[in-house]
Amino acid sequence: MKSFYLTTPIYYVNDAPHIGHAYTTVAGDVLTRWHRQRGESVWFLTGTDEHGQKVMRTAQENNVEPQAWVDRLVADAWKPNWTALNIANDDFIRTTEPRHTERVQKFLQSLKDSGHIYAGKYEGPYCVGCEEFKLPGDLIDSDGAKLCPIHSKPVEIVNENNWFFKLSAFVEPLLKHYKENPEACQPESARNEVVSFLEGGVSDLSISRSTFDWGIPVPWDTDQVVYVWFDALLNYATAVGLTDAPDSEGGKKFASTWPADVHLVGKDILRFHAVIWPAMLMAAGIAVPKKVFAHGWLLVGGEKMSKSKLTGIAPSDITDHFGVDAFRYYFLRAIPFGSDGSFSWEDMSARYTSELANDFGNLASRLAAMVEKYCDGKLPAKSGDKTLESALTETVAKADAAMVALDFQGGINAVMDFCKKVNGYVTEKEPWILAKDPSNKAVLDEVLYNTAESLRALAVLLHPVMPATTEILWESLGANSAIGSIGTQKISDVATWGQLPQGTSVTKTPVLFPRLETKE
Repeated sequence: MKSFYLTTPIYYVNDAPHIGHAYTTVAGDVLTRWHRQRGESVWFLTGTDEHGQKVMRTAQENNVEPQAWVDRLVADAWKPNWTALNIANDDFIRTTEPRHTERVQKFLQSLKDSGHIYAGKYEGPYCVGCEEFKLPGDLIDSDGAKLCPIHSKPVEIVNENNWFFKLSAFVEPLLKHYKENPEACQPESARNEVVSFLEGGVSDLSISRSTFDWGIPVPWDTDQVVYVWFDALLNYATAVGLTDAPDSEGGKKFASTWPADVHLVGKDILRFHAVIWPAMLMAAGIAVPKKVFAHGWLLVGGEKMSKSKLTGIAPSDITDHFGVDAFRYYFLRAIPFGSDGSFSWEDMSARYTSELANDFGNLASRLAAMVEKYCDGKLPAKSGDKTLESALTETVAKADAAMVALDFQGGINAVMDFCKKVNGYVTEKEPWILAKDPSNKAVLDEVLYNTAESLRALAVLLHPVMPATTEILWESLGANSAIGSIGTQKISDVATWGQLPQGTSVTKTPVLFPRLETKE
């Protein structure tokens, strides 16, 4: 059985992660958790890009060897950050690892042997911040200086004898690929950009550098190192055994995961992933990824978040105040995935209070309190409500279709609309009034059971987004002992009504979304 294989970009380790990096990684985590809950085999890869001039210069500025610099940042900043955000990746690839460097060299040698690589001279603009050879039309003029439009810094002019990849030979195959497989580059705006770029004509690509040595040596010319992007893009395949013998462990892993189902990328690195990367694979006779999805930028003050512009916000700046699950929820709920979106502290506070604390958290705490008060903490007999049951069936179908299509906002909205319906049901039935008259006991029990069943469904549907909070709710509902751990619950079974058995112990837990402290 082929695994659903998803990757994030591998991130430059010239500095600590900001919420732009976290946004992509959380999206990948939510999507892979959702696929796991569909009962699929899943492989989720993230990692770090550790070669290139930018990393080398940052290390030099800090008076450290590049390897020591990247080792420290990965250990102290990157890996702990993903642990803190509850990222359940299956693998973490570093481009300085032997498993990567050896496979890159083997892959490169195979392209050289098959005639896709030749010697040449490169002269032109290069942005070290992007680690990208720039086209003159990409640059912006500022008082006579040519600036990178992403970093607003002058580009450097590079003049080197390098090795080139015959990228231009793959323009027509790539155009044919995107015409026949529109889902291979999403959203549509991203695909249109890639097609337009390809139709404008593409030059061959310099794939080595000869003026510095922090990189993977070119196997047949060790005075040169592999261009950092050519090295980095290969991580998606080297991590699962690219170039290993088919009967080896790596070869079997490659067969069960490749091609990747989804490469998540920021839109600024779209061309690398939708032009250069599939061309490299085509040259090697390897299947291209099924989908490259370019999400938008997180903006702060109208500009893309970036460390170099001092607009990078550390995830802990937000999670220390709102909590990790609210962080995960907010960025996928508030911004349509694929569009740019502005982060606003005020908007996050408002959504936290209205959607998480009032709509969801309050429903959970009310149910636990009422079952304790009116039923001695034991769930009453099973019952049903046709309106809630049909609403849940519709919710699961809508949420599943949206999440699988990477419409996180649509999926979360569908679930939270159901949450609102359940709140409306409780408000309409007024169990606190019913409880005043013993003759209403049967109706009161029905209301409490239906509310608990609705919360069971909400817990499972929101588990990929807010894993820690939904675990607490699951425990509160007594569902662990009654029907098994939340991570094993299948999306396809969520709408089956009546899963919580009569007599299950429902307990109060800490408030799921506590009142926010006023931020000075």
